[in-house]
Amino acid sequence: MIASAWVTFLIVLIIGIVAGLMFNRYGHSWLTRQFTTRQSDLTAALVGIAGAFIGFHLSVIIGLLPSPLMHYLAAVVGAVLVLWIWRGR
Repeated sequence: MIASAWVTFLIVLIIGIVAGLMFNRYGHSWLTRQFTTRQSDLTAALVGIAGAFIGFHLSVIIGLLPSPLMHYLAAVVGAVLVLWIWRGR
């Protein structure tokens, strides 16, 4: 049970990091990408992690299918949604 919790934690963490970095790299125009910095990558990764955890836990609360795949998919959707809202400021 503990190993499963750690694996789930790491998977959701990786989902958030990857979503944040991909959104930061490919979510802008070419000109905007020229001015991105490491600090921007770190911030986007942290926001992606927050969104992934929000999406994952909301899917658990709502009670989506007991398959972990549905929870991971909700983590991806949550990360993208939070990144999209955050970038639209």
